[in-house]
Amino acid sequence: MALPVFGGIAAEPVDSVAHIIQIALTPVFMLSGIGTLLNLFNTRLARVSDHIEQANALLTDDNDDMLRNRILERHLVRLHRRTLMLDAAILAGGLGGAASCGAAFVLFMGSVRDSSVANWLVFLFGAALACTVGALGLFLGDSLISWHGLKREGPLPRPRPKTA
Repeated sequence: MALPVFGGIAAEPVDSVAHIIQIALTPVFMLSGIGTLLNLFNTRLARVSDHIEQANALLTDDNDDMLRNRILERHLVRLHRRTLMLDAAILAGGLGGAASCGAAFVLFMGSVRDSSVANWLVFLFGAALACTVGALGLFLGDSLISWHGLKREGPLPRPRPKTA
């Protein structure tokens, strides 16, 4: 028995439509997680940027302590590496988010148009997963650089109080 057609879409049992919605929501939940990760990465990048400004300010003050300045320069090199890692993590997370949106769109369009979209779906959802794993790996790289630098060099030197 053929199902009646309304506006180009075949009327289907509620269970079938509910299943389509459940499947289409999977990439959306992944997108929510990626958004949370991007927020974390951006917050961390802002903190690293603040440390770069602080280190630059300390380097440009009127201090002739060569040891202190060498330590600050090493901090700046490490902080630069961290910005590169976090920039790459944000890029990978953004690509993962775009792929998740693409996967949700393909799932929705495939169910509405009843077309074969399996290859696109596998590609887009796979790309979303790969980019998310890459973003997390880059974030781990930033964390390792941070921890190693703190262990080896310690925190940034504090500015000396100005004398009158």
